[in-house]
Amino acid sequence: IIAFVGFSSCSSDDDSNSNPSDEITDYLPLSVGNYWTYDVTSEGIASRDSLYSGNDTLISGVAHKKLKTLDVLPNGFYSTSLKNNGLRADNGTVKMSGTASFDYGLGNPIAISISNFIILKESGVANEQLSSVSGTFSQTVEGYPLNFTYTLKTVSDGQVASFTSPNADVYSNVIKTKVILNLKITTTQSIGGFPVTVTVLQPQDVVTSTQYYAQGIGMVHTNTNISYQLQEFPGFTLPFPSSGSQTQQEFLDTYVVEE
Repeated sequence: IIAFVGFSSCSSDDDSNSNPSDEITDYLPLSVGNYWTYDVTSEGIASRDSLYSGNDTLISGVAHKKLKTLDVLPNGFYSTSLKNNGLRADNGTVKMSGTASFDYGLGNPIAISISNFIILKESGVANEQLSSVSGTFSQTVEGYPLNFTYTLKTVSDGQVASFTSPNADVYSNVIKTKVILNLKITTTQSIGGFPVTVTVLQPQDVVTSTQYYAQGIGMVHTNTNISYQLQEFPGFTLPFPSSGSQTQQEFLDTYVVEE
């Protein structure tokens, strides 16, 4: 199973709202008390998420809205990614700060630190990169030393005047954003007494999530594709499947928002 584990922001809660974030965005209203419910389908399994704006929180001295979920473990990529995360509107964008944890089915979950990571830009044009973070880390999985190189980025997918969701709901003035995780995995093994480094996962986008934001509402639909294909080497077998593929859909059901 490949899944998005979520974000955990390092912050101090301020329920008194003494330092609120004054900026607003029409495409993801963040006022405290705003909420959205989503129907989630994944590989034929149906579930439901409830996401809401909980309170003001300070991250590095800057006011953010903390997003929360009704369930301890939400089901959808989108609700999971925003849970306990700090969001703020800034000059026509929405930025988030926290730690992204991906469980992609290739070893242990990975944690990526994010600061002021843009998830939505109101004036974004198609293929415009909004934010990107790259790095490396290592894991040992069932005795196999694995080295990972990653890039997590968001890309604007343009705007449309009218969008018909796959569940037939119609929305006006919609912005699209893609969240993409690219991974490369190598391992160093002893062959004939000599260390040899081989690439077991060529650089590829293992997660691509397209999110649709409607003006005055927020996120109305998310389509997330998660897949990978490992290299094959005779006599060398890794402790997880050589390939994986999963698609998840999230559909807005009910919502209450104030600017």
